[in-house]
Amino acid sequence: MEIMGIRIPTIVKDNVAVRCDGCLEVIDGSPWRLNVLDVVAAETPVSWAGRPAINPGPFQFHRDAAHVRTWMAKRGWLFCRRGEIREIMRPIPIPGDEPRLALCDGIHRDDHELIPA
Repeated sequence: MEIMGIRIPTIVKDNVAVRCDGCLEVIDGSPWRLNVLDVVAAETPVSWAGRPAINPGPFQFHRDAAHVRTWMAKRGWLFCRRGEIREIMRPIPIPGDEPRLALCDGIHRDDHELIPA
């Protein structure tokens, strides 16, 4: 590798650590990122010993939306078919015995139509 005209033989761009969260394959070039917003901002931050309910990301994917939907399906989340896969998604808590989530872009004004991812 050469930096500013100086050859540095110890630096090698050999390690590729950027992987798709959907298929777990290496992403060539820039990844497509998705962030999940909190439903409501917490009044106090989560302690260092605890974990937040939702990891906001960013999650990295290939540019195909099928990779994002695969990632959602692995987590058991649903998808609002009125929305699209976008850079910022909003979680929709689904009432029931076990906490379940769906993701929506939140741009439409109609009711959500949740389908399996």
